Amino acid sequence: MPGFVEKPEPIEVPGLVHLHTGKVRDLYQNEAGDLVMVASNRTSAMDWVLPTEIPDKGRILTQLSLWWFDQLADLVPNHVLSTEVPVGAPADWAGRVLICKSLRMVPVECVARGYLTGSGLLEYEESRTVCGLALPEGLVDGSELPAPIFTPAMKAAVGEHDENVSYEEVAREVGAETAAQLRQTTLAVYGRARDIARDRGIILADTKFEFGFDGDTLVLADEVLTPDSSRFWPADQWQPGQTQPSFDKQIIRNWLKSAEAGWERQGPDGENPPPPLSAEIVERTRSRYIEAYELLTGTAW
Repeated sequence: MPGFVEKPEPIEVPGLVHLHTGKVRDLYQNEAGDLVMVASNRTSAMDWVLPTEIPDKGRILTQLSLWWFDQLADLVPNHVLSTEVPVGAPADWAGRVLICKSLRMVPVECVARGYLTGSGLLEYEESRTVCGLALPEGLVDGSELPAPIFTPAMKAAVGEHDENVSYEEVAREVGAETAAQLRQTTLAVYGRARDIARDRGIILADTKFEFGFDGDTLVLADEVLTPDSSRFWPADQWQPGQTQPSFDKQIIRNWLKSAEAGWERQGPDGENPPPPLSAEIVERTRSRYIEAYELLTGTAW
């Protein structure tokens, strides 16, 4: 059963209650009822949380999310209250901890796609649709869509794929008004981010957002527009009809599938856990995350 190769024990911090250990983030609640979100250096690929960490990854994701929250502040409020390390927490939480509003989360992964690839491409090849939305003939891997589309998914447990669903299913799950708000906000945020990235020589192929409600106000939550939640492609290397080079975990995925990794995924008792990453793959992945951060923000890591 995919999931954690080695699930870490939560760190005990006075005044904090551990709520959840996710693929990348550890969630706590403080005495004020706020959410304390700590980004780890863990990485996941092919439904597994891998045994090897990527140095600096948690800080890169956190600092990039904060930068994006600033770029999007006029479009949608976000959940960040503070970046201060809680008293008694490990010093190495600095730069990778967010104190956030506790929201009533919407159980929908809000995905925006401007280009065809990934699970969207698989569905398109079968039915010429993505999440039930009809698309024109003749598109290939990496094709730009006529207009960005909202292709939601329902969240799954660690080790399982999120399930793509139609807009109508989202409306049945959360109500028509909330579904319309999710779609409108997702596409507005994607449009802003796509234009910012394009000005920096990067294509934002697709991305996913999570939202929650603070009273009646829709709030952008979790991480936002990082290489873990988005597909970023170098614009000068974009060539439809093939797999695009990217700023995400594709280096890791490719290595896990290679003979060098030696991973026999299926064993007699089910799926075997993946091996530790090589030092070269760790450094190449770290460098790719840093490159994305520097290109997008215009600042050196």
